[in-house]
Amino acid sequence: MNKTNVMVLFGGQSSEHEVSCMSAQTIIKNIDTRLHDITIVGITKGGQWLLTEEIGQIADGSWLDQGKEVVFSANARKQELIILNDGTYSTCKIDVVFPVLHGLYGEDGTVQGLLELAKIPYVGCGVLASAVSMDKLYTKIIVDDLEIRQARYVGIRRSELQRIDALVDRIEGEFNYPVFVKPSCAGSSCGVSKAENREKLKASLAMAAEHDRKVLVEEMIIGREVECAVLGGEDVKASGIGEILPAKENEFYDYDAKYNNAESKTVIDPEMPSEVVEQIRADAAEIFKAVDGFGLARVDFFVENGTNQVVFNEINTLPGFTAISMYPMLWEAKGINKKELVEQLIQLAYQR
Repeated sequence: MNKTNVMVLFGGQSSEHEVSCMSAQTIIKNIDTRLHDITIVGITKGGQWLLTEEIGQIADGSWLDQGKEVVFSANARKQELIILNDGTYSTCKIDVVFPVLHGLYGEDGTVQGLLELAKIPYVGCGVLASAVSMDKLYTKIIVDDLEIRQARYVGIRRSELQRIDALVDRIEGEFNYPVFVKPSCAGSSCGVSKAENREKLKASLAMAAEHDRKVLVEEMIIGREVECAVLGGEDVKASGIGEILPAKENEFYDYDAKYNNAESKTVIDPEMPSEVVEQIRADAAEIFKAVDGFGLARVDFFVENGTNQVVFNEINTLPGFTAISMYPMLWEAKGINKKELVEQLIQLAYQR
């Protein structure tokens, strides 16, 4: 049987570049080389596409210096990569793309649109689901219609910060402190902060606006942080749940707690009432379908202290695949190891 050629695309121009590099290594190690050849392409923070010879170059960062520049051909008649080399070029046929890109310019529908133009199958959600799910404000607007509880919120445009005192007055009229402030389109909790008073709120709004022109202010939900993995196309499966236990010194599960603090823990299948678990699983699948998801996503919730009510937080259409990432661990707990999971995702790309 002829092998197919899987192009793994990693790096990117978002604040999650380094996380993408870690995720890509896990995925490359788990692609079945009996079925597929692998072409590895990294995107630098400056937007240059570089052909990477081996996985070790991602680990040590040498792909940035040693990679050959490539041009992706968005030509529906020739699904190929053009490799440039001192005035000459060669080509490499691509059968399917695994875009291991987190955040802006990768998880937000931009790369998905490029692959649609090229008519190349790719892993994960399409343009609409990717774009909407990347934008927390618009995800919330969709979920509002599902009668699934989520934190109350206010959406703000960066231009409104020019009248900061009036803006803060309006927010204070909606919520009690503390509140969470988030860029609408950023991942891995980049630019997210908690504000306990008026001055911290002003600073939090300014920081979030550095990451995106739309900012979300949310009421604080006090509860357990849990996640559920979704897998499938027309037939959607939801995993069990995992719980996030941030390090004690971290007030919430921010970027530092996720990737730089060994005290942060994830617990698969934590003790929780069965009806709450089933509610989370049902809500995760419903939200995935509502945004027109396909392939994979991780859906995040709170379980509110005192009430055990399930509160939707956000959806990630290309969740992390690092050694500590919840998505693959949730499926391993259901008997699907990483190699099987990666193969299922590749086959879903062809299905889609």
